Amino acid sequence: MTRQSLIDHIFKKRSYLCVGLDTDITKIPPHLLSEPDPVFTFNKAIIDATKDLCVSYKINTAFYEALGVKGWEAMEKTVHYIGNDHFKIADAKRGDIGNTSSQYAKAFFETLPFDAITVTPYMGEDSVKPFLQYKDKWAIVLGLTSNTGAKDFELQPAGNELLYEKVLRKVSQWGHPGNLMFVVGATQADAFAEIRELTPDHFYLVPGVGAQGGSLKDVSEKAMNKDGGILVNVSRAIIYASDKEDFADAARNVARHYHIEMKLYLTI
Repeated sequence: MTRQSLIDHIFKKRSYLCVGLDTDITKIPPHLLSEPDPVFTFNKAIIDATKDLCVSYKINTAFYEALGVKGWEAMEKTVHYIGNDHFKIADAKRGDIGNTSSQYAKAFFETLPFDAITVTPYMGEDSVKPFLQYKDKWAIVLGLTSNTGAKDFELQPAGNELLYEKVLRKVSQWGHPGNLMFVVGATQADAFAEIRELTPDHFYLVPGVGAQGGSLKDVSEKAMNKDGGILVNVSRAIIYASDKEDFADAARNVARHYHIEMKLYLTI
């Protein structure tokens, strides 16, 4: 998906919601477990219930890989079912030496039809560049994350700046705002003003709203730019809104709440 297509979707739907399909088979409604593919059945119902309220879906691959072949098959069916009208993110956090990253890119951009993949920048430019070689595909590089362990490395001084600031500044030189995003956690909202100065035109994938306690209002007011510029991911708060047969309706109700609030913050 091109940058302009993503922007158009955001303003047409008045939404920058990304629904996280971090589907844990131990948490889905018990009545689905008798299905031939309970994870896909669950995902399909969530997608059908929320597709008009969001612009993106994020699949955390760990929850699928943990199930072996069946999990991988469920993920493949899910990403195909989402289709081309939503921005599809593989939350896989890949990143390795160049020839290995090239294979990861092939897996998620050719074998599977994802639009973007999350990438770790620790190994440097040659580990990220292979993901940036595909037309209309995106690398979403970890910047400042929402977990408590961010203080161990990301928030440590690195010369006259913090390490995450060095990462944002350096990585932004490897791509451009049409193929490169950054992960910035919603629980780090106070840092968004400085982050916007470093990367004024890039999109951010923002996890941490919902179950992790991040504020949609704070994120929207501090991180949004003229193009929208953010995809706010909500996973558990939406997909596990109910563990009963009404789970899809409950998910829709929560997603609608975020959609209504997002309309208030989109200025044009």
